[in-house]
This record gives sequence, C-alpha cells and structure tokens, in this order.
Amino acid sequence: MPPLSNGAGGGIPPARKEPAVAAHESDDWWRSAAIYQVYVRSFADGDGDGTGDLAGVRAKLPYLAELGVDALWFTPWYLSPLADGGYDVADYRAIDPAFGTMAEAEKLIAEARGLGIRTIVDIVPNHMSDQHIWFQAALAGGPGSPERELFHFRAGRGEHGELPPNTWPSQFAGGTWTRVEDGEWYLHLFTPQQPDLNWAHPTVRQEHEDVLRFWFERGVAGVRIDSAALLAKDPALPEFVEGRDRHPYIDLDELHAIYRSWRAVADEYGAIFVGEVWLPDSERFARYLRPDELHTAFNFSFLSCPWDAALLRASIDDTLAEHAPVGAPATWVLCNHDVTRTVTRYGREDTGFDFAAKRFGTPTDLALGTRRARAAALLSLALPGSVYLYQGEELGLPEADIPVDRIQDPMHFRSGGVDPGRDGCRVPLPWTAEPWATPWLPQPPDWARYAADRQGEDPSSMLALYRRALALRRIQQGLGDGELTWLDAPDGVLAFAREGGLRCVVNFADEPARLPDHRTLLLASGPLSDGLLPKDTAVWLRA
Repeated sequence: MPPLSNGAGGGIPPARKEPAVAAHESDDWWRSAAIYQVYVRSFADGDGDGTGDLAGVRAKLPYLAELGVDALWFTPWYLSPLADGGYDVADYRAIDPAFGTMAEAEKLIAEARGLGIRTIVDIVPNHMSDQHIWFQAALAGGPGSPERELFHFRAGRGEHGELPPNTWPSQFAGGTWTRVEDGEWYLHLFTPQQPDLNWAHPTVRQEHEDVLRFWFERGVAGVRIDSAALLAKDPALPEFVEGRDRHPYIDLDELHAIYRSWRAVADEYGAIFVGEVWLPDSERFARYLRPDELHTAFNFSFLSCPWDAALLRASIDDTLAEHAPVGAPATWVLCNHDVTRTVTRYGREDTGFDFAAKRFGTPTDLALGTRRARAAALLSLALPGSVYLYQGEELGLPEADIPVDRIQDPMHFRSGGVDPGRDGCRVPLPWTAEPWATPWLPQPPDWARYAADRQGEDPSSMLALYRRALALRRIQQGLGDGELTWLDAPDGVLAFAREGGLRCVVNFADEPARLPDHRTLLLASGPLSDGLLPKDTAVWLRA
C-alpha cells in the first residue's frame, strides 16, 4: 500500500525519538488559552511574492507576543494544489513550497515556543487531494483493487452505471460523486478534488495516527480536526431524508473509537485536540468531549448568533450546560476563515450567520459593526474557557468585496455564482499603509486606515483594545476558565460576574444603562456617557 506522504519523510513514519514537548505535560493551558488563527497564505509575506509564508509569520512573532496570545492555530500549510484553500492535502508531511520548508516550520514552532506561544496544526482527515499518491494509485489500480478500498469507489446506478450511487448533497452545493474513466464513481462531500477517505480501513486509521506523531515530535502542542463529525460513513451509503432517517455520514457512533485512539497518541506528548464539530444536539456534541476523546470543540452556536442580548445569553447558557457534564471548557469565537468578518456581519440588518444566506451586495453599516465588534471582543474574552481570534479581527477588518474575476473559493463556483464565497475574509492583512506586492487576493484601496503600524500608535484603535484586553485576561483573577454567574440587569443588558469580583456588562438596549456598583473600571469598548453605558458598548469592572 503506498504511504500517506509523497515526500518529506518519504512516507515512512519517522523513527521514534524523545518528543519535543515533554510527554505527560500536566498544565491545562488550553482551558483558558487565547488562540490566534493564522491563515498563512494571507498573514505576512516574507519574500515579496504576494503570498504569505512561514518567513512572514516568523517575522511577526514579536507582534503576536505583544498582542498577548497563548497559541497559534495554523490552517493547512501542507503541500496542496489549493483547490480548496489548502484543505485538499497532497502530502501531510510536507510544507507547501509557497509557504517554505519543513526546516522553517520547525524553526517557527521552536521560536514561537521560546516566546511562550504554542503551535496547533490543522489535520484534514475526512478527505485528501485528488493529487495525493494514494488517490492516484487508486485511479491506476482500477475496480476491485486494494488501493480503491482506501476511498469510497462504487458502481453507478442505471442501465449503464451512468447515475451516481446516491444523491447525497455536497457541503459546497452540487453533487458528491464523480465518475472516473473506467466507469466507477468516487465520493467527495466537498469538491471533486477532495475524495473522501474510507475510515473503516485500518490503513487509513494507522497512517493518520502516524501523521499525528510526526507533528507532535516536531513540537506541535495541539491539533485542530477539520470536519471532525464527517469521517465515518454508513458502508451501505444509503439514501436518506434529513430529519427522518439516521444520518449516514454525520456524527456516526464509529467516530468515537477513532478519537479515543487519537487521544491515546496525544496523551503521549501532552498535546491537545480541538474539533470542528457542527451538531445541533448538545448531548451528541458533548460525547466528543468526554475525558478520553477530544479536549475541546469549536462553539458554532455563539459564532453564528445574532447581536441580540436574549439570544446570546441563551447561546452562552446552552454552551456551558452542554460542556458541564464532561468537564470540558467551552470555546468562544466570533469569526474564522470561513465566516463573514465580524465588523461587516454586525453592521447588517441580519447579524447572524448562515452559509446559505450569503449573497453579493448585502448592505452593512461599518461604524455600527465596529462598535458592536469592540463590545463583542470584551464579551467573548470575559466568558469561561478558551477563545479563538481570527487574524485581522484585532485590526477590525471588514469583509472585502472581491472582484468576481479574482474569486478563487470553490463555494462560489459550485453555487453557480450565487454565493460570494469565503475569499472576502481571507484577504492579506495590511501591516503597513503600503499594500502587498501583487497579493494573491486584492486588498481594498481604503485598507491603509486599518494598517497594523498605524493602529499600534493609536490608543483608541481596535488593536489597542485587543492588546489591553488580552493583557488583562492574563493577569486578572476571574478571566479564563471557571464559573459564570448572571447578574440582575435591565432588559437588553447582559451582566455577569466571574470569580474574584470581576464583572462584564454589555448594553444592547437603546437607552444608556447604569453600571453596577464597582471599585474599578478596568476596560471599556467605547466611551461612557456621564458614567452610563451606551448602546453596543461593553465594560469590564472590578467589584
């Protein structure tokens, strides 16, 4: 059976050596961590070719240390044809040459750790690139070959097999089956360039455990698991009716054995997992966070919740309740590389988020969105658990309008051009007023005002707010993991207490709100009005 890797290590699991991170490391840094998401292609360009790279990230490590984050989560930096922004992996053990080399990655991991910043890498286990040697071998092997057993190849329906094996919907619109020259079809829940792996096959499971060890032995402190609830499939690949039938590929019970075996690997190195788990059933969601499975999972309820006091309180309560039975910390995030940026979303009439609702030309009030995003930053950073910060959120970047002829995201093309795609939140960061040299996605001409060097000198900037908030989060008792107690507050106001007398108050109401009794005003997202808290403003207080 061909190895999972094309190069860098030759596809042979590396010889065991002493882990770069001490085994059985006992601290619980991840329970309260502030984790910064790096989309390498758009973070910082170290060689001037218009594409972000590891040299650029290394050069910005002092900036990230000053920002005050505890870890960096890197979206896939592996060799990839970039059919889906790197989530089509051609080699799990090689850095894409556009980003750098394995040696640079190892330097980055070590240099970041020297500044107290850990590294989390993205693993994409549901699928791989159609350019990966496993899939190329499966195409060459033909029907019935052992190479095809690593994927989901099937004969088609119809008199001549001209119809796909079933009519499952794609995560990216369109169909989930592509026919190859010999007449068989293969399954891909995303794009045709991302064939799904067969997780019932022991070789698939063993190779991914070896990939985990490969990165843990290079000093990685954790792994984010992409599409974590999709790996296992009903082997019959049956048709189904959503809401009526047992789902054949989301949240199957067989997944838990996979993650228990992964947890055993992670525990050898003191490493952690965060899963991308989109599930409406809180009890089913919590199963992934049992003590012998994943450490944490992303909180999509909070991310997609509208800017509304009652709805956000319900989301917070539901999140804490579903985590409590398994003792796992919650995670809080406002935006990521797939989601409309916070400033833009909060400035719209509909402040929630739904992939199906994304459309070109949706109006937004950026001043309103910015005010709410500043308040949301203090809200999310005050909640119990860990928090994820997507690159550029600390600069208050809005969603960019990408010219149609520059869009690269497959979500746009597979929607027939209706969905604008995700490129608008993936535009390269403005470090200075001068734009990147021919960036891979165009920066809007007015982004000089968001430049990091300018904001760094402005005490009222979004960057200054995040730096102060993250600094306080490190030193103030009551922030991070722990208990939350709701306080009495007028309608439209959220107020809660954390341990040690720390309080967070957010006003969503039209009228200014009176602050609760306190000794110290630690931080405000905007100016107060005669001692009152204006609409769309948040404060941290010490009682």
